[in-house]
Amino acid sequence: MLRIVEDYRNYLRIERGMSPNTVASYSRDVQGMLDYCELTPPGQIGTEQLEGYLSERIGEGLSKRSQARMLSAFRSFFNWCIDEGERKDNPCDRIDAPKLGKYLPAVLSVEEVDAIIGSVDLKKASGPRDRAILEVLYGCGLRVSECTGLLISHVHLDEGFVDVIGKGNKQRSVPIVEQLMEQIADYLRLRQAFLDGIAEQPAGSSEAFFLTDKGRPAYVEFINRAVKGELELVKGLSGKKTPHTLRHSFATALLNNGADLNSIKEVLGHSSLAATQV
Repeated sequence: MLRIVEDYRNYLRIERGMSPNTVASYSRDVQGMLDYCELTPPGQIGTEQLEGYLSERIGEGLSKRSQARMLSAFRSFFNWCIDEGERKDNPCDRIDAPKLGKYLPAVLSVEEVDAIIGSVDLKKASGPRDRAILEVLYGCGLRVSECTGLLISHVHLDEGFVDVIGKGNKQRSVPIVEQLMEQIADYLRLRQAFLDGIAEQPAGSSEAFFLTDKGRPAYVEFINRAVKGELELVKGLSGKKTPHTLRHSFATALLNNGADLNSIKEVLGHSSLAATQV
C-alpha cells in the first residue's frame, strides 16, 4: 500500500504539477482510505466501502468542505488507477459530493494589517524576518507555499517585481510598491549578515529568500507558526488568524482601491475568475 501511495504522490507532483500542499493532503486522504480498506486491494475497493469510511469520518466531525476535498482526492486516485490498468471503473462516480454553502473569506482592514505589522518586535533576532514575511504575504498577496518557494533570484528590486511560482508550477510576476522594496532591501542586508555568522550553511540557504532560525530554507509549517504567532499578539482579530487571511485582505484592498477583477486574478495567480470573485 505504501508503494502505490508513493507512486500516486509522484503522479500528482510530476504529471499533474500540483502544489506541495495539495499533493500532501490528497496523499494523506488516500492513505487514510486505504488503511480503512486494508484487506481490499485498490482495484477491488467498492462504493459501499468508501461510503463507510466517509460516514465514519463525518461522525468524527469532518466538515463538508473537507468531505468534498477528500472525495476529490479519492476520485483522482481511482482515475489514476484506471489509467494504470488497476481497475475499470471509479467507485466515486456513485457518491454525491456534499453541497457547500457560499463561503466568504474573512479579511483584515488596512488598519488591522498595519497593527499586525507594527506589533512585530524588531529587537528580537527573528523580528526583521517575521516582519518581512508578513509584508511579503500581504504586499504581494502570496500563498504560504509561494512564500516558502521564493528565491533570492526571484526578487527584482531594481525593476519593482517578484517572480512567483504558483499552483501547477505556473509563474507570474507580482509588482511591489516602493515602500515594500525598501523593507525587502533592509531585510536582505540583515539576512546576509545572519548567514555570514553561520560557520556551515545548510543546503539551499544561499538561494532561499526566507530562512529559519537555524539558517535552513523556510517551510510551510514554519511560516504558518511565525505568522500565527504574530497574529495572536494583536487583539480583536478573532476568526482572522490564518496566514491566508493576509492574501484575502490584499485582494480586497486592491478591489477597494479600484483594481478590476481580471487584474486581481492575474496578480493572485487564480486559474478561474470565479475564485477571484469570491
